Amino acid sequence: MAYSEGLDLVEMSANADPPVCRIMNYDKFRYEQKKKQQEAKKKQTIVETKEIKFRPKTEEHDLSFKIGHIKKFLSQKNKVKLTMRFRGREIVYAQTLGLEAMNKIMETLEEDAIILQPPKMEGRQLVMFVGPK
Repeated sequence: MAYSEGLDLVEMSANADPPVCRIMNYDKFRYEQKKKQQEAKKKQTIVETKEIKFRPKTEEHDLSFKIGHIKKFLSQKNKVKLTMRFRGREIVYAQTLGLEAMNKIMETLEEDAIILQPPKMEGRQLVMFVGPK
């Protein structure tokens, strides 16, 4: 029947008893499957983690500039990793200046972000994760 109509006989389910076959244009079927996969891939959202690095002595203007970048990343639905790096003797300021700066950033980002991980020391770095609301 398939040959007389110029179509293909396609086995849909080989494990069924009896096996299920279908008469169709196999090339068209493959094309439509490929299109469905592309559509599903388009609708998929990939969440990236962006990283912003700064130091404990970063000035107010530079910090506000970096906060602007953080807001831009959050508007693009990305997570942001905030890293404050302490070099040399700056490590003694980790619990004072470091936490103050991180808390100031948290207050600034309150309406735009949720805190995924509060500030935490990892070696010589103070790390905090924020995500979009």
